[in-house]
Amino acid sequence: MTSSDITLYGHLQEWAAAEPQRTALLDPVPASIEQTGLEHGHVRVTVTDLLTRADQFAALLAAHEVGDGDCVAVWLPSWADTYAWQFAASARGAHVIGVNTRYNVAEVGHVLTKARPRALVMAHGFRGLDFLSTATQAVAEAQAEAPVDSQQPFVPPVAFVWPVPGASDDPVATDYDLGSGAVTVPAETSPEAAAPPPAAPSADRLSVAFTTSGSTGMPKLAAHRESAVVSHSQHVAARVGYAPGDVLVEPLPYSGVFGYSAGMGALFGGAAVLLHPVFDEHELVSAWNAFGGTHFVGADDMLSRVRRVCEDTGTRLDSWKWAGVADFQGMSADIAHWAAESFGTRTVGVYGSSEVFALTAFWPTDTREELRYSGGGRLVDPAYDYRIVDPLSNEPVPSGSEGEVQLRGANVVDHYLGDTGEGAKNFAGNGWFSTGDLGRAQGPEAFEYVCRMGDVIRLRGFLVDPAEIEFHLITHDDVELVKVVARTDESGAPEVVAFVQPVPGSAPDPTEIRQYCKQRLASFKVPTEVRLVETMPVTAGTNGSKIKAAVLREWAAQPMEATEVLASRTSKENHHDT
Repeated sequence: MTSSDITLYGHLQEWAAAEPQRTALLDPVPASIEQTGLEHGHVRVTVTDLLTRADQFAALLAAHEVGDGDCVAVWLPSWADTYAWQFAASARGAHVIGVNTRYNVAEVGHVLTKARPRALVMAHGFRGLDFLSTATQAVAEAQAEAPVDSQQPFVPPVAFVWPVPGASDDPVATDYDLGSGAVTVPAETSPEAAAPPPAAPSADRLSVAFTTSGSTGMPKLAAHRESAVVSHSQHVAARVGYAPGDVLVEPLPYSGVFGYSAGMGALFGGAAVLLHPVFDEHELVSAWNAFGGTHFVGADDMLSRVRRVCEDTGTRLDSWKWAGVADFQGMSADIAHWAAESFGTRTVGVYGSSEVFALTAFWPTDTREELRYSGGGRLVDPAYDYRIVDPLSNEPVPSGSEGEVQLRGANVVDHYLGDTGEGAKNFAGNGWFSTGDLGRAQGPEAFEYVCRMGDVIRLRGFLVDPAEIEFHLITHDDVELVKVVARTDESGAPEVVAFVQPVPGSAPDPTEIRQYCKQRLASFKVPTEVRLVETMPVTAGTNGSKIKAAVLREWAAQPMEATEVLASRTSKENHHDT
């Protein structure tokens, strides 16, 4: 039996047998809990602890007849138990769909309707969020919308209620009964709870599903086979180069593909994962420093806040060796230079999605600098393939030309949960998956991510990536954040509008900023208009905060006075969300 033939649960068993005291996770404990044996407010979860907890959860699933081929929806923040549910599902031959804690009725209902989970693991007492009311309403709407004559009527999932550490009260199981029963998950591990015999490995068995971005509607649920999860995690571990004693600092939620792929790669590489369920840069930097974090995977906006704390407090992260960064706000290069000069950190851009796994590609640390911090990179597994094609003809483009990135391999989505045929349009034949990303080849094993196909702006016959203009604008001394969008002029031709969030305390002149662009950019790339905004409209997504380009496009189509009113309202909303 090869390593890829072993289930996730089987690998956990092997880790516990080989190194029973190896640290797997560093689990935060709220300050309100008095507990002995804590290290800087965290408890070390060994692979043996994780296996014992997974066995306990597998026994709970078995008691409620959740098993082979069933779906388990896990609606939890990123604590150690969230990982344990994945391994427990593996032990039962089931698969997991992660549900982000920010989801509300529409998103939760969509997941329940599409995935049809047999079990829903819910958090109780997390940040005052009323998961029960949301789930109750989502189930009611799903039942009401289900076709009467359906051969597969909607059946509510069994609710497994998990009290988060530090919850102010204990959950009452009967309160959480959504129609198929409910059980309270014990807060403490019971070592004597014997797990049922584990499921045999299967090449076709699903393991995990992730929600896609849903930028053009409700998200699809992209599911992957267990053998692919194992193989991908092993290749990520090898390419990152984890060593015993390394610590991955992971502020991203395990329910999302980046947090999941990064965390599983670290475990397969023998590293520990420092969990951080609620992003707070001060707490994160403190824990990072205390545990000697060596690796980081996350978004550039998160690291910008980490940098601010380090500079304000004088905290040094000298253990930090490597960072894989998603460039959501155009700050990766600047952050990479700071980290390298301050701590000797090597930073690379990364690439991935719910449908092809996160960290499917990232750049080697010796890549030339103009590429190293951008999205894309070298494919993590030599068995993965890519090609760049003309999106209209689906034919490969000449070397050096831009086109749509297509991928083929075990990393590509195997199934969309609840799919009624809509998933087929993402495939171009012969196994090629159309990513919807604009890219450029950089050799046989690597490509450069340019932008989403829908973000490309055609200016005077040229296809222009907005980031090209943004990268120039961000070098202006008074510009803290910038986002470039397109609108049409009176003749119907596209033109560029740049939204600029100034450096605090500065008052740049929009005319001067346009002149700054004229000094270096081709005339057709110079923004027709520069608009100053106090705060960018952002959405706090699974993988970090992203600027809402769609909102800015709406603003760009309106007079400046309307933008000022909307931007002021957005500033208040952003402040409320944080």
